[in-house]
Amino acid sequence: MLLRGLTWLVVFQLVGTWLNHLFLPILPGPIIGLVLLMIFLMMRGQVDEPLSLAASSLLRYLPLLLVPPAVGVMVYAADIAKDFWAIIGALVLSLLLSIAFAGWLMQKLIQRQSRRQQEPS
Repeated sequence: MLLRGLTWLVVFQLVGTWLNHLFLPILPGPIIGLVLLMIFLMMRGQVDEPLSLAASSLLRYLPLLLVPPAVGVMVYAADIAKDFWAIIGALVLSLLLSIAFAGWLMQKLIQRQSRRQQEPS
C-alpha cells in the first residue's frame, strides 16, 4: 500500500516536471505537481489510504530537508557576516510588508463577511 501512495506522489511530480519543461519554466516542476495533486484531491473530496500512508511516512524525514540550508549557512558564514546589515534590513522590511498586507487582507475579508451576513437571504 505504501508503494501505491509513493507511486502517486512520483507520478504527480513527473507530470509537474513535464509541464514545467513544456509550458511553465518559471515554476519548479515539483511545485506544479503539488498543486495538481491538491486540485486532484479537492475534486475527489478525500485522500485515499495509500496516499495518506505514504505522506505520513515521508513526514518523518522532513527535518532532513533542513540540513542543506544549515550547511550552506556554515559554508558561507563569512559572506553572510559581510552582508549582515543588508540581510537584516531585507528581513525586517519583508516582515513589515507581510504584516501590513496580512492586516489589510484580514480587514477586507472581515468587511466581505459582514456584508454577506447583512444581506437578506
